[in-house]
Amino acid sequence: MYIKNGICYAGELVEDIKVLEAKPLRGRMLLVTFSTGEKRLFDTTMLKGSAFLPLSKDEIFNNPSIFHGVITWNNGEIDVAPETVYDLSYAYNEIY
Repeated sequence: MYIKNGICYAGELVEDIKVLEAKPLRGRMLLVTFSTGEKRLFDTTMLKGSAFLPLSKDEIFNNPSIFHGVITWNNGEIDVAPETVYDLSYAYNEIY
């Protein structure tokens, strides 16, 4: 837990983390590369609420963009903070 600007947050503070790349995978998963150099898997089905319903459409989910380090879809109508993506994702280890 940490406090930033008078607001209490769960998890660990990761300063100025940004998304560099988001590659769509099967099952509504994303392989995300962060500014820390880490690659992590993020399950977008964990995103709840009507704002994220369009992600169920392949033509929207399969076309993420990165805008100032934030994953966006549908011309910026949908976005997820990089801290949220990091906190809800898990480590990805490439197998050679």
